[in-house]
Amino acid sequence: MSEESAFEGQLGASETPLSEIGDTKDDHALLVDRTRRLVEETRRRFPAYDEELQAVLARFDEPLRVAIAGKVKAGKSTLLNALVGERIAPTDTGECTKIVTWYQDSHTYGVRAHMREGGDVPTLPFRREERSVTIDLGGRSPDDISRLEVDWPSSSLRELTLIDTPGIDSVNAEVGARSIEFLDATERSTPADAVLYLMKHMHASDFHLLEAFHDDEVSQPNPINALAVLSRADEIGVGRLDSMASARRIAQRYETDPRLRRLVTAVVPVAGLLGETARTLTQNEYTLLSELATVPHKDLEPHLLSADRFLEASPETPGTSLDREQLLGRFGVFGIRIALVLIRRGVVNSSRELADELLKRSGVIELRETLSKLFVERSGVLKARSALLAIEKICTTEGESADDLMVQVEQITAGAHPFRELATLAALRSGTISGRPADLQLLERTVGAKGTGPAQRLGLDDDADVSAQRTAVFTQIEGARRLAESPFTEHDLAKACTVATRSLEGVLNSTPDDPS
Repeated sequence: MSEESAFEGQLGASETPLSEIGDTKDDHALLVDRTRRLVEETRRRFPAYDEELQAVLARFDEPLRVAIAGKVKAGKSTLLNALVGERIAPTDTGECTKIVTWYQDSHTYGVRAHMREGGDVPTLPFRREERSVTIDLGGRSPDDISRLEVDWPSSSLRELTLIDTPGIDSVNAEVGARSIEFLDATERSTPADAVLYLMKHMHASDFHLLEAFHDDEVSQPNPINALAVLSRADEIGVGRLDSMASARRIAQRYETDPRLRRLVTAVVPVAGLLGETARTLTQNEYTLLSELATVPHKDLEPHLLSADRFLEASPETPGTSLDREQLLGRFGVFGIRIALVLIRRGVVNSSRELADELLKRSGVIELRETLSKLFVERSGVLKARSALLAIEKICTTEGESADDLMVQVEQITAGAHPFRELATLAALRSGTISGRPADLQLLERTVGAKGTGPAQRLGLDDDADVSAQRTAVFTQIEGARRLAESPFTEHDLAKACTVATRSLEGVLNSTPDDPS
């Protein structure tokens, strides 16, 4: 921070006694409990919506639903495969890419279709092929299918259900419209709890889809459950070894763009192809790369300037042109370059070690950690918001007979601290709260922009001891109160400080007493 924040400044630890700090039950758990009870009450009052509300309740016990969206060929299916660790989503133009497809953990393998006009198909034939899972629609048109559900036993899917959506700006307008329809939150509760939006650059169409998934109301999605992925990041540097470093600088610049800040909470660069390949690397691929690594750098480097040159390499280059074509399809020029460097320098000596190193450099691990901090830790809040929106829609339909339920929705929405955090974060990122940049950045962090754990809120290392955490809490509570009470602080900023203070008190109550 270039400016010193009034939160941290030169303040010493606050002398505020613990007895003056409110007893804060786990806010997330309390919100979920209150919302569950309201859903149950709505079921009793309006039996006609029983099936819909049972699904709402079941959603609380399911993994978080994360949709992957973006333009055609942005790398959505490839990224999904990288996150799962298996090549199950088609990465070409197969039928499945034309339909919204859910990939979820299960004890068994299976595929079913939900039809737009009812009459769901509980079982569809499928076969596992080298590049993906191929689904036989049985002559059914993709236009008639609302969504496909793929059950796949996977530890990676136990925490997140991943939803692959058709690419927007498709040549077939109806295909792209399915993604807009699925993610549009203006008329109903979107089935997704959060969204990963893939983009290679910032275009008007990218903002259009993100805005469809965004609303300033707390009951609708806002920046905290939308994350941008700078996809195919290795192509930014045309395959150079520093491509990912260049991509990170661009991602950091995008994060400061006012138009994007109000729509997403972070921008993460990812080389999806490299991540997918790292998770599915074969011994044969490692062997061929090891043979290529024996060729002197000065002899092989000219062939790595482009994909065409690599395919047309001299006859003495190890592997056939078909072998090299397969390597390109799996690694890309950047992946081949980095793999050769790792092997030549002795950093890796096996296919397993190479896979681990490539995964680190792909950005997939960073993305997974960001998903956990921003989405999974807040999953109860995101699901409660979806549930309240569903009840709100029912209340609107039923009119006066549901007025008391609508009052309860409004009470929960207004009184739940996690919702106040989300509203504060949305206001901060949209620029509606003004103040010193250092103070605004610290406020964002305190209300959970970087995660809801104590270390993330306090700006400490994950391994910071209890004493350091408690000292930081007291210091920042005192700083937030002073800023809120200053006669020079505008009303909206003062309100944000109050919310941040309440968040810090929650951190304090979750921190064990210092044993020293």
